[in-house]
Amino acid sequence: MTPPPTSTLTWAQLRDLRCAELESAADGWGKASNRADAGRDRIEKQLLNGLRETQRGAAADAAVGRLRQLGRNLQYVYTECGLVRTALNSLAHELRAQQRALRDALDDAEALRFTVHADGSVTYPEAGEGLIDGKPLPGGTASVTAAPGLLPPSGLVAPNPNAAKAQDIADRVTKAVRTAAEIDWRFARILRDLKAEEGLKVPDRTWTDAAGDAAAVRNAARGYLKSGIPLDASPAARKAWWAGLTDEQREEYLAVYPDQIGNLDGIPALVRDTANRDNLQLLIGKLEGQDDADAETKLAGLREIDRQLKEGRQPPMYLLGIGDEGNGRAIVSYGNPDTARNVSAYVPGLNTSLDEDFARNDLKRARDTAIGMQQHDPSSAGIVWLGYDAPQSVDGFDSLDVMGDERAERGGGAFNQFMDGVSVTNEGEDPHMTAIGHSYGSRTVGAAAQQGGGIPGVDDIVLVGSPGVGVDRAEDLGVGKEHVFVGAAENDVVTKLPSKRQAAFGAAAFAFAGPAGSYLVGDVADQGDDELWFGKDPASEAFGARRFPVSDGPQVVSGNGLSIDAHSQYFDPDRDASSANSIALVAAGQSNRLKAEEYR
Repeated sequence: MTPPPTSTLTWAQLRDLRCAELESAADGWGKASNRADAGRDRIEKQLLNGLRETQRGAAADAAVGRLRQLGRNLQYVYTECGLVRTALNSLAHELRAQQRALRDALDDAEALRFTVHADGSVTYPEAGEGLIDGKPLPGGTASVTAAPGLLPPSGLVAPNPNAAKAQDIADRVTKAVRTAAEIDWRFARILRDLKAEEGLKVPDRTWTDAAGDAAAVRNAARGYLKSGIPLDASPAARKAWWAGLTDEQREEYLAVYPDQIGNLDGIPALVRDTANRDNLQLLIGKLEGQDDADAETKLAGLREIDRQLKEGRQPPMYLLGIGDEGNGRAIVSYGNPDTARNVSAYVPGLNTSLDEDFARNDLKRARDTAIGMQQHDPSSAGIVWLGYDAPQSVDGFDSLDVMGDERAERGGGAFNQFMDGVSVTNEGEDPHMTAIGHSYGSRTVGAAAQQGGGIPGVDDIVLVGSPGVGVDRAEDLGVGKEHVFVGAAENDVVTKLPSKRQAAFGAAAFAFAGPAGSYLVGDVADQGDDELWFGKDPASEAFGARRFPVSDGPQVVSGNGLSIDAHSQYFDPDRDASSANSIALVAAGQSNRLKAEEYR
């Protein structure tokens, strides 16, 4: 960064600076931001919905396109005006701190009857007494040093006791002025960069600039706003913190830190959705400015989520989390989890990351579950939770991560934090909550159930396509074995993975043929053994869960080659209606209507 130029700021100017005028200007930008937000909200919730419900044809489609563009433009205005407001408030906040430091120094000078000159030097009177004649030692002037406070005066050089005090005051005055000048220079650069391209459209590259603007203001506002965000607090404490903020404070946090607020467990769902929709655009802009495969993969996922959000599909979507860290983060709810009597949260497994496949298929699983739940109880919401780095396979071979527990343990802790937040913000007295784990996600749910008293608020657990959950008995999952439900397709390769003991026998086949080889070896080696890779087979009688019927699914080896499709259809009402309805019944709190399936 280029060093600030020599400043002409004087201590008198700093003393007389009216920071309230900066805050008044910030209020004006805040009003502009709020107006843009209100306009965007009206477009999305009233005008677009009205057009979709009442109009058809090319003209209606064109009007929808123009309204969406206008809403996108207003979203950009909302973001940029909010950044200007916070930049001005942060500037006032930092300058006011230097004003206080200056005034304290001036007050000390006045009390000691010192004189502070325009250049910051301080004249002090005679004091003390000479060692030889006993007369008062002469006064003098403490000059401004190049490095205030680093070279304290020596009593041997300046024995007058006032000299050290005067030098301290001169140093404090100088430091306050120099710091204020640096603050002014720093914020002037930020404010100059907060400008839009000419024209009425907001192209994608503008959001790339907006992402840079937001990063600059976030960094500048770290002392003004970020330090107040209770990142290490419990979800209940975060909810109380948010409730205790003023409307203006909430607006600033949403404008400048949508990434923090949108992903903070304990913040209400409507607030998180608002923050994350804004952060989604900033993330798209940020990743568009990068040129690598990981950014392209995540961009495809983000754009697909953005497309679905703009469609206004039913049940209504709530974006409860979004981020580009690790393999990506995304949490989407179909239905408002704060007002629903029944809330399910589905944890995906192997190969899940923030990409287009996740945005299409995993979101569909949560949506299908929510629709099924609402057929049994309209007050229901279904969530897909990608809040951890699920293991990834490489070139068709399972990675070492999927064979270990570490990612499940870390993910389990994050899932518990999220579910605690859902419990805290739900407005009902005792909502019915269900954790659903698929594939390695079932191991993650199992890990969550074993940490700190179990999964907060969860009444039922559903495990589908599970390679084991890390415990050998359903009763060890903390909800009672009668509240653990299992779906395992006959042809699901993952539910037939060999145990670690069996793996020693089948290692050669696994290395040669990947998952299909392990399936075939496991099928031969099992012969009545109910052990899987992560413990007892959840579909076995020894595990003790309630098994529900599912389709067998396509065979692993057939005339069409190898297939693991049986592992991916549990939630699909078209390909496996029995399984999808069973999951929906449990999640809707109506497991008493569930049909039973024989154990393996």
